[in-house]
Amino acid sequence: MKRYPGGSIRSPEWLSIRREILDRAGNRCERSPAFPDCRAENGLPHPDTGSKVVLTIAHVDDDRPENVDRENLRAWCQRCHNTHDAPRRALSRRKAAAHE
Repeated sequence: MKRYPGGSIRSPEWLSIRREILDRAGNRCERSPAFPDCRAENGLPHPDTGSKVVLTIAHVDDDRPENVDRENLRAWCQRCHNTHDAPRRALSRRKAAAHE
């Protein structure tokens, strides 16, 4: 099953969902479990890291990335999204290294 409706992050279906999530979030980070106070604003410097915030849409349930139920999607800054995805990415790297 595809991760994004319409097959890509540029599809009209996914762009519509993305806009819906960003609107719901008020164009700010929706706080992750690792950073429950984060409300970094899209396009501005992150209050903690100083880097320009680019909000991404995160799949909270990494085991079912095809789940695009709005409760499974969050607008997160890079710090929140990368921290959330780090364990899954590390596991993928270990699996890939084991198959080399």
